[in-house]
Amino acid sequence: MDITGIEDVRTLDRREGPYGEVVLRERGEHFEIIANGCFLMDTSDGRSERLLIDVALAALPAGRDRPSVLIGGLGVGFSLAHAAANPRWGRITVVEREQAVIDWHLEGPLARISGAALADPRTVILPTDLVAHVRGSASAYDALCLDIDNGPGWTVTDDNGGLYTARGLAACMERLKPGGILAVWSAQPSETFEEALRNAGFTGVRTEEVPVARGVPDVVHLGVRPA
Repeated sequence: MDITGIEDVRTLDRREGPYGEVVLRERGEHFEIIANGCFLMDTSDGRSERLLIDVALAALPAGRDRPSVLIGGLGVGFSLAHAAANPRWGRITVVEREQAVIDWHLEGPLARISGAALADPRTVILPTDLVAHVRGSASAYDALCLDIDNGPGWTVTDDNGGLYTARGLAACMERLKPGGILAVWSAQPSETFEEALRNAGFTGVRTEEVPVARGVPDVVHLGVRPA
């Protein structure tokens, strides 16, 4: 049998948590995270995760000094590493509900991506659920950069769906300072979600695209809290 081009796939860790099963796999030279059997992300590219951070920073009002950012979902660490590499950001808060994912970064193979960012004094990791944090926290941020699902219409768990409802978007609005930016990563564009952002009171709603090798482009949905 010709096995040329077949990648070796190894399961590095598998854990059952309060939200189901999470798995870290190694595929060739890359790592990938699977949640409840659903592919979330891997380390093969990272352009859209970096765009999530860049477009939020670029959309902030001119002259805002050392803005704070909440990154929803640690994932493979691309968004965190990219934010920490930019000295313009001030406080960088990452909310990650899966302790396994945090461990893979602190003491596992994903440390090669996020190690320097986690050591940055601006970085804080909150081991909690993003939806609960957005609804229950009193903190205010200049930007919310959210990447916890494959998109508003393709959630990892049913509970995450509440983030994209009118109530969830209202809570996001409350967590933002005036003129702050909400940026939401998605595996595909959604006109329905754009309309939900407008109905929730966000202005300047738009969608930035990142072409992918196959299929529809990844996107970042953006909205601004009115000043």
